[in-house]
Amino acid sequence: MDTAPLVELNDGRQMPLLGFGTYSIKDPQIFVEAIDTGYRLLDTATRYENETEVGRGIADSPVSRDELFVTTKLPGNAHGSQGPRIELSASLERLGLDHVDLYLIHWPLPRIDKYVETWQAMIELRDEGLTRSIGVSNFLPEHLSRIVAETGVAPAVNQVELHPYFPQVEQRAADEGYRIITQSWSPIGRGSDLLDNPVLAEIGARHGKSVAQVVLRWHTQIGAAPIPKSATPERFRSNLDIFDFELDHDDLERIAGLDTGQRIGGDPRTHEEF
Repeated sequence: MDTAPLVELNDGRQMPLLGFGTYSIKDPQIFVEAIDTGYRLLDTATRYENETEVGRGIADSPVSRDELFVTTKLPGNAHGSQGPRIELSASLERLGLDHVDLYLIHWPLPRIDKYVETWQAMIELRDEGLTRSIGVSNFLPEHLSRIVAETGVAPAVNQVELHPYFPQVEQRAADEGYRIITQSWSPIGRGSDLLDNPVLAEIGARHGKSVAQVVLRWHTQIGAAPIPKSATPERFRSNLDIFDFELDHDDLERIAGLDTGQRIGGDPRTHEEF
């Protein structure tokens, strides 16, 4: 199977448009199989507690490290000027790597109000080459505008909850204003009835694709970069097989009508992750 196409980041680097989410997966062989299937982006985090296993999968894969794009994330208890350096060093040791391709602030945690200071530390880590690119996760427009205003550096990526029930129109517009790639976590709406939605099922039947494939293709056509997660080889192969068809204008309009305005995950204004 072919790999996902690449998208250019605002720092000039390239990132696969579709990645492999690793949340709750701790079997290194799954990561080897995902890479073998064609995935080149692996998305992990300190809080997933599986960086060691992801690193083993990378080491055991015959695919060169240079062909892979590895993302990990800073936990909330490491916000501040020194925490990012300490935590990234620990992540690199667990992963068995000398750098990651993308390092994200996992949540803004506005109550403790250290995300600007944390972002400045992330810039330093990028400049030193410990991470190729830097970004954020779950940052709202007001968080983005503040870090850009105070540091002059925009994130390359903002990874947010995004799916047809919560399409994040305003957030995506804010990201686009800074040339930030919006990356989608929970792209298939985990914990919801999205996969049973009759509108999506009808669209899928017309294209000869599953609902999950329709949803993932929708992400890429609206300019988002999805990170689906599955530990089942048949499913993660299917998730990558979405670039041989296109949704038409009517399909996109019908999917737009599924917006409920409701999050499944935490609200970045109040969510705390330590």
